[in-house]
Amino acid sequence: MGRKRQDDTQPKRQTSTEILWRIAVYIRLSREDGGEESQSVTNQRKILDEYLRENFAGEYEVVDYYVDDGLTGTDDTRESFMRMIADVEAGRVNCVLVKTLSRAFRNHADQGYYIEEYFVQKNVRFISTGDPRVDTFINPDVIYGLEVPISGLMNDRYAAKISADIRRTFNTKRRNGEFIGSFPPWGYLKDPADKSKFILDENIVPIKREMFRWVVHDGMSLQGVAKQLNELGVPSPMAYKHSIGMRLNTPMTGKSDGMWSGGGVKEQLLNPVNLGHMVQGRHRVVSYKVHTMIKVPQDEWFVVENTHEPTFTQAEYDALVAALKRDTRRPNGVPTVHLFSGFMRCFDCGKAMQRRASKGHTYYACRTYGEKSNTACTKHSIRVDRLEEAVLAALRLQISLIDNLAQAVEQINTIPKQDTKSARIEKALRDKFRETERVKTLNDGLYIDWKTGNLSHEEYRRMKAKFAEQLVQLITVIDKLTEEQRQLGNGVTSENAALVAFSKHRNLHALDRAVLLELVDKIHVHEDKQLTVTFRFADELARIIEYVQINAPGELLTA
Repeated sequence: MGRKRQDDTQPKRQTSTEILWRIAVYIRLSREDGGEESQSVTNQRKILDEYLRENFAGEYEVVDYYVDDGLTGTDDTRESFMRMIADVEAGRVNCVLVKTLSRAFRNHADQGYYIEEYFVQKNVRFISTGDPRVDTFINPDVIYGLEVPISGLMNDRYAAKISADIRRTFNTKRRNGEFIGSFPPWGYLKDPADKSKFILDENIVPIKREMFRWVVHDGMSLQGVAKQLNELGVPSPMAYKHSIGMRLNTPMTGKSDGMWSGGGVKEQLLNPVNLGHMVQGRHRVVSYKVHTMIKVPQDEWFVVENTHEPTFTQAEYDALVAALKRDTRRPNGVPTVHLFSGFMRCFDCGKAMQRRASKGHTYYACRTYGEKSNTACTKHSIRVDRLEEAVLAALRLQISLIDNLAQAVEQINTIPKQDTKSARIEKALRDKFRETERVKTLNDGLYIDWKTGNLSHEEYRRMKAKFAEQLVQLITVIDKLTEEQRQLGNGVTSENAALVAFSKHRNLHALDRAVLLELVDKIHVHEDKQLTVTFRFADELARIIEYVQINAPGELLTA
């Protein structure tokens, strides 16, 4: 910047022609300023330029305009502010000019540190043109009076109040399912008709569908999916947002290479927004002064369901979760897993089965037997082709049984009134309530036994802790039984997730990994090559069977 000198016709306050003032003009527009023109970056710049032309005494040059647009004054990571401080450290700046103290600081402690200590130590002149007017060269003592620190304290309290008000407003919007962020998640765009709502990004939906297929149907690992995306030239979510003009900046922006990682794949696939739900408040800052982001417990998130069109159905999302939970080891360089990977268990030792090839056949055998000791367990081997036949037969039988169960439910629901009380649950609740009262009575008597000398203090403490633990366990069981009774009271419809999951495969002719992930939990292999297939939805199916038994104990179940 060129040098400038004040017009000689202007009144002189104090000449300083010996000094060349290298000025940093600092401007900040806060988030809470909104669209107020008086607080705009443009207006601040005009006011400060006018001050330099009309009121500044001495020769000067403007080193740069340091602008933090849309950042709060309590943010200690303001990029332009820190760049200005770096220029002070490098000796490029010896004067800082701001419109008001609140533009530079909303944190009382920071104001005191920079004005009273840092700028003084660095021989940097600080000028604030607003009220209170500060110029540490013309009037150095002004910073040690009452007006400046009181103004800083008021700005600090104002920032706290504004922060609380904004948080309340944002939380109200979150509870209403209104998006408050600047950038929608990958795969969605802001609805032009309502910026608080999402619409699907049709450029990304096919990519997400392909990622789903790779994980669920092909058994591809997260790292395998990431590699596939990178080889296809699919930009990472951040790179994609930049490519369509979004000004997204995060602490990782400078470190990102635009490539996918396994963690990034998992984050995008399992984002609950893919189910059509608005999920916000997963992170927050520590306070209005400390802007470090921390994770928020899941039960404190703001979740509003069915606010936009989903990318995945609930069943598809559940299949993704199930696929990614599986222990799916694979040889190096192999991106996909085998059909039964993560399902096989030894019936006796409970350990995972190992897949091996021998004499033209592939089979599973107990890992304990093969890797540790042949005395620790037995082989439990089974050929893969026979395993496929047996599991397919078991699945088809289970599907047929549940199809009959679904038909029974439909017939029951034609009856005007269904019975939803379970004698089993009611008896269990009575027993647990009686047990709870018994434990409470014993617990209440401990104090008297201690005081009368029948128990030592150590025995009293130990038994009291034991009874407290028993009470917690009993209350947990009672809550579970009560919830089970409540669900039974809601009845069962043909749209029940368990019924739908099995019934839609009633014409199953061959196995694939997606079917296994949806319907099977574990497959245990016995030593005699017999199998125990544990199906998913076991608790829900037990509830449905009980519902049918209560309402049609005979004829429907045997039809």
